[in-house]
Amino acid sequence: MISKHPLVQEFPEFAEKIKDLYHHNEEFQVLMSSYNSLDNEIFEIEKGEIPLNDDELTHKRKDRVFLKDEIYSYLQKN
Repeated sequence: MISKHPLVQEFPEFAEKIKDLYHHNEEFQVLMSSYNSLDNEIFEIEKGEIPLNDDELTHKRKDRVFLKDEIYSYLQKN
């Protein structure tokens, strides 16, 4: 199933913290914007709206996981 992976859905236990950090922390805003942009791009590729080969899509998915890990670490320490 093709779907987006919003951070609030990925980390429901941090929903309020995500909202607060997004509105008050520039570093977190950059991380979240990068994640959301990449997530949207992957979604469009998976829907077939943007042509891309499987290796490039796999690389983008790995980048999304890396960003998600960075965000999770950030949420835990802040």
